[in-house]
Amino acid sequence: MSAVLPADRLVLGVESSCDEMAAAVVRDGRELLSSAVRGQQEVHRPYGGVVPELASRDHVRAVSEVVERALEEAGVRAEDLTGVAVTAGPGLVGSLLVGLSFGKALAWRLGIPCVGVHHLAGHLAAAELAEPALVPPYVGLVVSGGHTALYRIDASSEVACLGATRDDAVGEAFDKVARLLGLPFPGGPAVSRAAEQGDPDAIPLPRPMLGRGGLDFSYSGLKTAVAIEVERRRPLGPRDVADLAASFEAAAVDVLVAKLEQALEQEDVSRAAVVGGVAANRRLRSRVAELARDRGVLAVFPPVALCTDNAAMIAAAGARELARGRRSGLDLGAFSRAPLVATPGVRSARPVA
Repeated sequence: MSAVLPADRLVLGVESSCDEMAAAVVRDGRELLSSAVRGQQEVHRPYGGVVPELASRDHVRAVSEVVERALEEAGVRAEDLTGVAVTAGPGLVGSLLVGLSFGKALAWRLGIPCVGVHHLAGHLAAAELAEPALVPPYVGLVVSGGHTALYRIDASSEVACLGATRDDAVGEAFDKVARLLGLPFPGGPAVSRAAEQGDPDAIPLPRPMLGRGGLDFSYSGLKTAVAIEVERRRPLGPRDVADLAASFEAAAVDVLVAKLEQALEQEDVSRAAVVGGVAANRRLRSRVAELARDRGVLAVFPPVALCTDNAAMIAAAGARELARGRRSGLDLGAFSRAPLVATPGVRSARPVA
């Protein structure tokens, strides 16, 4: 089996790191042919958050159907594929194992290479998939329910972490604030909708880590400040909820934009990508677009459909790794945590003549 894929490569991506089961087909690492996603909002809504056991069980039921849908939408057969890319982590291990097991088994049956992809590498690939002009070096801001971090991505494929959250991720903070305000799950979109009716300057809230050096983040203190305001204002009326949501969103976004600007200056680069579920936030998109205009830099957001977890990003990232001759064996396992610079189980293979 050749370790390096042919020029016209069709890669199937499989993503199941949390509560979405997704599959997608990408040609040559850049052309998206299909993207199928099955969400679980109705499964988890009664609990106000993702229940890992329920997530993995639903993935078992859905994985075959979702992959078949992605192949059908792409107009290809499984036998046409030249590689399989699958999320190995980080994420919920039970959920990851469903997609991982399916992807490895399919690749083995077809006799094609399989590669494990780091979930955050996938998010960054979503921006490159959306905008061909986004080429290294660039700064990547990853903002989601489980991650808030800044990276430098270089042409050599090396990735350097410039800063990360010391406690809550920004998406996690959105979800927790939503619960404090009595808003429905998922919390991020609910807070943003409520914020549209509120005054972002109504309540003075802290901007943690903004006055300190370095590029780390912290959102636990901001969440606590909202909790104190909620208790002080009970019972909350509609105006209280709207103003608290708007003030929280403004504080959270202010920190993200300031740190991104600081990273661009520090690394002396003119391109940036903002990826992850929180990248769908309208206020964040508007503020970063303003920053890009003021500084004359390229700032790329994936389409909203590619901000949340999806398999297109995994296929794109995996296609790049497979083209470099990297692949995983059947012993590839899932991992709940690992830095972006290291994906366990992915190794370089010597080209086969």
